[in-house]
Amino acid sequence: MKYDEWSKLDTVKDDNNPFTPMYVYPSGEMFFVEPAFYTQLTYLKQIYPDRYRSIIDEMERLVKKSKKVIFTHDYEFPLIKRDDFIYLEITDVTDPLQIYVEDKSRGSDYGD
Repeated sequence: MKYDEWSKLDTVKDDNNPFTPMYVYPSGEMFFVEPAFYTQLTYLKQIYPDRYRSIIDEMERLVKKSKKVIFTHDYEFPLIKRDDFIYLEITDVTDPLQIYVEDKSRGSDYGD
């Protein structure tokens, strides 16, 4: 799936990941955006529309710094597995921007 945020970048098809293109900057840095990470990103766009551009810019900064990045929902269970890439979660992008996301997915303590 191609995303509008990076539509101007070249993509490379990875046969091991047919649904997630690898985006490549003209300077050679490359990254993947897993679908679950993108879902988190679109959620942030709804909550912080005025900060969304800074989130995308921070993702670019991190890719330029690390050269090969997989943006994943959970680094312990990534969808894409590549030994030569680093894994970053949404908080790795948002925390440096002082945008803190509350995880409301955990179970309730009610009844314990």
